[in-house]
Amino acid sequence: MKTRDGRGPAPQSDDAALVRSLLGEKLTDRTFDFATVAQACSGKRVLPLTDEPAHARVLAAIEQALAETTRDLNAEDSPVRKLRRINEASRFFEEGLMKRIDALPGLRCDTPPTRAGLHQRSGYPDLRITDEETGGVFYLDPKLVEHGSENSTLRTFYFEPKNETLKITDDAVHLLAGIEHDGRDGRWNFTGWRLVDLSTLRVRLKAEFQASNADLYRKSGLSHPPESR
Repeated sequence: MKTRDGRGPAPQSDDAALVRSLLGEKLTDRTFDFATVAQACSGKRVLPLTDEPAHARVLAAIEQALAETTRDLNAEDSPVRKLRRINEASRFFEEGLMKRIDALPGLRCDTPPTRAGLHQRSGYPDLRITDEETGGVFYLDPKLVEHGSENSTLRTFYFEPKNETLKITDDAVHLLAGIEHDGRDGRWNFTGWRLVDLSTLRVRLKAEFQASNADLYRKSGLSHPPESR
């Protein structure tokens, strides 16, 4: 194969071949079991929630912590009243749930360590609960959701697997707490919650090529001078 100027063979791009291969898979049109995705990335099983005693204990603890945290964050002097965006309230729920669950006898709750042993707030999942009697592990991910938006198709759950920062390090039950609010900016009222067992969740892969401002402008030789006044 010749280049356009006829000087020699055009190099075969490994990147181009990979892109064509990915496009051929039509990944954005497919759905996957979250349990399969998580196990493939971590080597750890996603266990279903059952009615066994340890699961019942942890479920009761989560519901108690949700009730108490919601009550406190609905108060007139709640710190969420000072926030500009509802997403900023997530950390207050994470901290409230962690503190209350960890204070209950027989349970421990903290941020999950990564494979490297570091504790970090970002990334899935947010909380790790251990039932001390059985050693069973439960991951809990609180999410804020506006009341009435349950059928929205906007993406609200994300799992980005990265080797060193992966926070799934145990066979565990994976739970999501969808905490409802009324959508009143700056005066949010939290109206309830739903617990979701993620062992049955199906997810989609969003394939995209992206760049930051640093990538875009670092080597740019173009400039536009400001208009003179």
